[in-house]
Amino acid sequence: QVQLAESGGGLVQAGGSLRLSCEASGRTFGNYNMGWFRQAPGKELEFVSAINLSGYSTYVANSVKGRFTISRDNPNNTVYLRMNSLKPEDTAVYRCAAMSRIYNLGNYYSSGAHYAYWGQGTQVTVSS
Repeated sequence: QVQLAESGGGLVQAGGSLRLSCEASGRTFGNYNMGWFRQAPGKELEFVSAINLSGYSTYVANSVKGRFTISRDNPNNTVYLRMNSLKPEDTAVYRCAAMSRIYNLGNYYSSGAHYAYWGQGTQVTVSS
C-alpha cells in the first residue's frame, strides 16, 4: 500500500504560478510511476502529466504543455508539479497517483484506470 498526500494548492491570479507537492509513504517510492490528474466541477477526470520510476521519462498533456513541469525526488518520496502561466481553465482539484512498475508508462500514462493509488486532492483556483 502507498499513501499519497498532495499540498500546495490555492487561489492565484491568471498568469501566476504554483508548485504542487505529493508526498508518498508506505512502499518504496521508486517502485512506482507517478502521475498528476485534475477534475473540474461537472467535468471528466483529465490527465495532466506523468513521470517514470527514475524520472528519466516524462509526459504532459497538450493543454498544459510548455507551462507545467513534473519532477520527482525519490530519496524524499516526493513528486512535484510546477505550474506556470496559469489560466482560469486550469481551475480544478489536482490529484497525484501511483502506477505499478509492472506497466510500461509509455503505454498507459494518461489512463487513470492503471493508477492504483490516489491522493485526496488539492484545490487550485485561478481567477481572471
